[in-house]
Amino acid sequence: MLEALGDNPYFSAGFGLAGIGLGITMLRKGLQGSLVLAKRNLLRTLEVTSKDPSYPWVLQWITEQGSKTQHVTVQTKSIQLANGRFSTEFSYSPCPGRHFIRYKGNWLSVERIREKQMLDLTNGVPFETVTFTAIGKDLKLFENFLYEAKLRAESLNEGKTVIYTSWGTEWRPFGLPRLKRNIKSVILQDGLAEKIMDDIHDFLTNTNWYRTRGIPYRRGYLLYGPPGSGKTSFITAVAGELDYNICILNLSQRGLTDDSLIQSLSTVPHQSIVLLEDIDVAFMKRDAASVAKGFVTGVTFSGLLNALDGVASSEQRLVFMTTNHIDRLDPALIRPGRVDMKCYLGDADANQMVRMFNRFFPDSGELANTFVKNVTSAKKNVSMAALQGYLMCYKNEPEMAVKNANEI
Repeated sequence: MLEALGDNPYFSAGFGLAGIGLGITMLRKGLQGSLVLAKRNLLRTLEVTSKDPSYPWVLQWITEQGSKTQHVTVQTKSIQLANGRFSTEFSYSPCPGRHFIRYKGNWLSVERIREKQMLDLTNGVPFETVTFTAIGKDLKLFENFLYEAKLRAESLNEGKTVIYTSWGTEWRPFGLPRLKRNIKSVILQDGLAEKIMDDIHDFLTNTNWYRTRGIPYRRGYLLYGPPGSGKTSFITAVAGELDYNICILNLSQRGLTDDSLIQSLSTVPHQSIVLLEDIDVAFMKRDAASVAKGFVTGVTFSGLLNALDGVASSEQRLVFMTTNHIDRLDPALIRPGRVDMKCYLGDADANQMVRMFNRFFPDSGELANTFVKNVTSAKKNVSMAALQGYLMCYKNEPEMAVKNANEI
C-alpha cells in the first residue's frame, strides 16, 4: 500500500497529506464538540461569587471538607474563653485551584479562583469565585449542600448576636459573634423596657395592618439621656430578645455618600437592627453656617433624611438612634415617621438602685434600702454604669458596699 501511495502522483503532490490533516482536524473538532455536548447534558455546574450572601456559608462548608483535599490554606481564629483568656484555633480550607470532594456518594469538582487583578474596592480583598461541578442534571445535590451550609452557619451563631458594619454598600461581620444579652440584665426605669418591647412586638406582628393602610412598614426609636444610662446595652439586649443581629451604621465613615447610605439601608441583613449611635455627633443642630456648608460628613443632612424616610428609603426596617444631647438634634430628624418613639434613659433612680443592688446581692434584705439612702443622701446623680462599676468592686461584700456608698 505504501508503494502504491508512493507511486500516486496526487499523493506525492501533497493532497494525500492534506486529506489526512483534514481528517485529523475534523476528528479533533468532533471530539471537542462531543465533549462540550457531554458537559452540557451530563454535568451540572454551580458558581458562587464572593458578592453573593451565601459565599461565607459555602466557604465554611468547604473549610469542613478541607481535610479531604491535599492542598489547603490555613485560617487562624482567636476565641475568648469564659475566664477572659484567648484560645487559638486553626481551620483549613482548600486553597485556590481545583479539588475533588466526595459528598453523599457523589464526586464534586470544586474550583476556587482568586482574581489577582480584580479587587473589591470596598476592602481591597481579591474577588473570588467557587465553582462546583457534578455529574447529572438534577440541581438537588447543590440545593442540599447549600441548605446544609446555611444551617451550619446558623448553628455556629446560635445563642449569639452578630455585629455587622458597613463596607461601602455591603454589610460584613465585625469581630466574633457575641453571646446574647438577657433583656432583664439591663435595668431601666420601671416599666420602660416593657413599654419598648411591647411596641416592637406589635410592629413585628402587624405587617398586614401597615400595608392595608398604606403606612410604610418601618419603625424608628430614639434613646436619649446622659452617658452611662444603658442605651447601647439595652439595644444589645433587645437584639438578643428578638434573636436579631445589629448593623452599626457609622455616618462619619470615609467614602460614605448619600447614594451609598441609601444602598446600605436597603441591603440590611434580614432580622437585623440598624443602629446609629451618637447621632448628634454626626449631625449637629443646623444653623446658618451648617446650611451654607451643606456637609457635616460625607453624607448630607438631607441625604440622611431621605434615607430614613424618603422615596428611596427601604421598608421592613427597625432603626435605633442614641444621643446624649437631644437638644442638638434637628427637629426634622426626630419627627414622627423617622422616629416613632422617643425614650429618656436617665441617671439611676431609687427603684433602679434597689434592683441593681439585689441583682448583685440577691439575699441582701434591707441592705438594699439602706444602700439607696446612703447614695441619695450625698445628693449626687449616679449613672447606671457608675453604679454597676462601684458594686463590682464589692461583689462579695454587700455590707462594705453599703458603708462606702459615698465613694460612688
